[in-house]
Amino acid sequence: MEEILEKIYQMTAISNIVDRPGFLIMYVLAFVLLYLGIKKQYEPLLLVPIAFGVLIANFPGGDMGVVQATEEGFVTLSDGTVKNIWEMSLPQIAHELGLMNFIYYMLIKTGFLPPIIFMGVGALTDFGPMLRNLKLSIFGAGAQFGIFAVLLIACNFFTLPESASLAIIGGADGPTAIFTTIKLAPHLLGPIAIAAYSYMALVPVIIPLVVRMTCSEKELKINMKEQDKLYPSSNEFKNMRVLKILFPIVTTTLVAIIVPTAVPLVGMLMFGNLIKEIGSNTSRLFDAASNSIMNTATIFLGLSVGATMTVDAFLNLQTIGIVVGGFFAFGLSIFGGILLVKTFNLFSKKKINPLIGATGLSAVPMASRVANEIALKYDSRNHVLNYCMSSNVSGVIGSAVAAGILISFLG
Repeated sequence: MEEILEKIYQMTAISNIVDRPGFLIMYVLAFVLLYLGIKKQYEPLLLVPIAFGVLIANFPGGDMGVVQATEEGFVTLSDGTVKNIWEMSLPQIAHELGLMNFIYYMLIKTGFLPPIIFMGVGALTDFGPMLRNLKLSIFGAGAQFGIFAVLLIACNFFTLPESASLAIIGGADGPTAIFTTIKLAPHLLGPIAIAAYSYMALVPVIIPLVVRMTCSEKELKINMKEQDKLYPSSNEFKNMRVLKILFPIVTTTLVAIIVPTAVPLVGMLMFGNLIKEIGSNTSRLFDAASNSIMNTATIFLGLSVGATMTVDAFLNLQTIGIVVGGFFAFGLSIFGGILLVKTFNLFSKKKINPLIGATGLSAVPMASRVANEIALKYDSRNHVLNYCMSSNVSGVIGSAVAAGILISFLG
């Protein structure tokens, strides 16, 4: 009887968990992320798959954790054998390393899913608010300040490619962070992806925090509609539909010429938007890009990224540095957009609400909704959502271009 009980005990994961209490920390992390996604409803479409991926990856014996390859491509199998991952076929990876590694190396490590998700984001994005308020789109560029500021600081503690992968968290765009990290520092993909998506989910907390620290009540009460009446724009587009169709084509062409390395992200973003704006002739393509393809890609991305967060990958000083650095990159990006608005207001009669600068992130449309709620607290008539969307949407393009620049210089 004692022997049977011993075998049952060895069959369970209890002995491994007792030997390595770090697993308990990973379970707590998974439960916290699930709580934020389910109860608080912070980006549940992303946070729930990632959190569940973290959970299932950290059960000893489950073989659901992603085994990260070295820079040379070597992985250590469960029996201690070392193999080159790029010389293994996909069935071999599935057999030797498990299901999650199969998904990770086929869809994530190849850089396939981030551009596919960008296509879906483009199909779901309306560039109309930005095109109607083109002057406000410049604040999306200002919000990239956090990326380059943290890059300069992080290079004192990390290599330049690692610093760039960390700094891109400031763009508040998960697929961009993943794509950049795959190109520059793939061994850091797990903690960087978790940090990027976690801070995106915490936009309703971080933006109000930075705004309270940097903006006065008078600034937050600036009513953009009243400013438009006082200083009406002299530029009006008569045919918005034609402009919306031309915009993705022209933008892709310009980006491809200036920053070719950004084309996988910007090009797919603009393609998704183009099939949306064309209308009924491409409605089936739009429906696939914005629904079935986007949802499938999100599931696989979330689960496999979460599965990279094993005990060995997460519980170290390097990961703590990424989490801290990512927070500063995120906060400084918000501050950079606000600072650009404040600078603009010094030289312009037409004043801009600094909340528009605070939304120059890629977290669309959550950042704009949060900013609008803040504005309404100070003035119930001050609806700034459409104005914020102008810088918010331009921030998506800005972060992708910033990623392309970093990859071009450091890749």
